[in-house]
Amino acid sequence: MHHLPRHAAVNAHRPVDWDNARTFLALYRSGTLRSAAAALEVDQATVGRRLAALETSLEARLFLRTPRGYVPTTAGELAYAAAERMEQAADQLERQMQGLDRRLSGTVRVATSDTIGRHFLMSAIGRLHSQHPGIRIVLATSTHVTNLTRREADLAVRSVRPDNPDLIVRHLSRRAVGLYASHDYLQRHGEPRQGEAFTGHRVVTYTSGALSYRVEALCGEPIRNATVAVEANSGLMIVEAVVNGLGIGELPIHMAQEIPQLVRIWPKQEEGYDVWLVMHADLHRSARVRAVADVIVEAFAQAY
Repeated sequence: MHHLPRHAAVNAHRPVDWDNARTFLALYRSGTLRSAAAALEVDQATVGRRLAALETSLEARLFLRTPRGYVPTTAGELAYAAAERMEQAADQLERQMQGLDRRLSGTVRVATSDTIGRHFLMSAIGRLHSQHPGIRIVLATSTHVTNLTRREADLAVRSVRPDNPDLIVRHLSRRAVGLYASHDYLQRHGEPRQGEAFTGHRVVTYTSGALSYRVEALCGEPIRNATVAVEANSGLMIVEAVVNGLGIGELPIHMAQEIPQLVRIWPKQEEGYDVWLVMHADLHRSARVRAVADVIVEAFAQAY
């Protein structure tokens, strides 16, 4: 009679704890105890303890500890695929249960850019709280495209339309950006000439990592002859840099036209973009998520 190896018998009675697997995923994706702890909102000791428990239960070393951080071993790479499937199942269960929730209270996480948050969502949240004071909004503003499937947010308002069939997408608005500079900047440098790629001028752009593409032009005009005065990963900081005369920037027209310090350059030249409301299909029936979606839609409709 053949017997299972001793470690196989042990593992058969020691199921993987989800908290430990979730900690492993955070450490795999971030590479350091500190960043994994921050993502999970626990202390570093807890991350280390959960990793040790997972490695003990699997009887495998999942990471090599190096000066650059935690590097997954071959076993760690295999464990990642399995843990990711656990995560997907857990997220789906949570979404489905939340989708059955009829309460107009609780937390809804919304992801968007800081410019959209300031110009549209703050007024929407104000109306929401007057109607449903029990709903709490957790607002995350970034140029990073939030992953709704991984429950990084319940709703997103973004300028990139996702192609994931599990997501519900609604068109909110068609907007445009134009070129702007401050009165002070134009007094010192004059207005740029079209077709000269901003020769003799300073520009303000997004950092290379803030967007999914490299900024090589502003409103269709190449910036190859310009001096990049400021790079920022925040739309509001780009607006502030232009207002303070640091350079020419590509700004949302609906925002810039309300700022008296700014002058629009080449008024006939602009680039349009669409704004989309995105939510996961499993959350479509959640009362509180629907309530937040409704006030966001209303805010954009009233902005025309």
